[in-house]
Amino acid sequence: MYWIIIIGFMFIGFLVQNRLRAKFQKYSQISLHNGLSGREIAEQMLHDHGIYDVQVISTPGQLTDHYNPKNKTVNLSDWVFDQRSVAAAAVAAHEVGHAVQHAKAYSWLSFRSAMVPIVSFSSRIMQYIFIAMLLGAFVVNMFPFEYVIYTMIALQATITLFSVVTLPVEYDASNRALAWMQQKGITGHGEHAMAKDALNSAANTYVVGALASITQLAYYLSFLGGGDD
Repeated sequence: MYWIIIIGFMFIGFLVQNRLRAKFQKYSQISLHNGLSGREIAEQMLHDHGIYDVQVISTPGQLTDHYNPKNKTVNLSDWVFDQRSVAAAAVAAHEVGHAVQHAKAYSWLSFRSAMVPIVSFSSRIMQYIFIAMLLGAFVVNMFPFEYVIYTMIALQATITLFSVVTLPVEYDASNRALAWMQQKGITGHGEHAMAKDALNSAANTYVVGALASITQLAYYLSFLGGGDD
């Protein structure tokens, strides 16, 4: 049953990702009425929020857009940086939404940022445990099975918490972006609905990821109740 659920989530994740790419491809073909590029929209939103110490730069790839709080840069993929479409506007404004969160010390973003090194460590240790198990009974011989399970539960719980905390961070960034674009007339009525649809599709990927992580944690917890019999 566990593997059926996991494979189900993988299939759903595949569908959500494909749907996301299809929507962004569709909306990238629709020109924004004001002719602004993703870079221009990002810079305008930053300045409208009184943020002048964040740089908007271009980064290679597609759907690689992100905000880096360490060096205060809004990184826009090539097509978002230069493109003048509804999709580019939505992505650019969303990433600036994270910069606004950072500037205003949004608690959920601060919490998620503090968790990054812990989650990175947890993911790496989990990989080592899986490799050891695949290589043989090394882990079982070295440590009692219960200790291994407790360790995996603790590590997965950290990863799951991070995936859950990511949800309010992403939704809030999208809400800030959509509110600003509507207030400043960056998107017209029809364009605004498209931008909202695109950002909702992007948010769905995080929801699926969080649910999959929760399922993984529940599976490990089931071993404490005799699920390994």
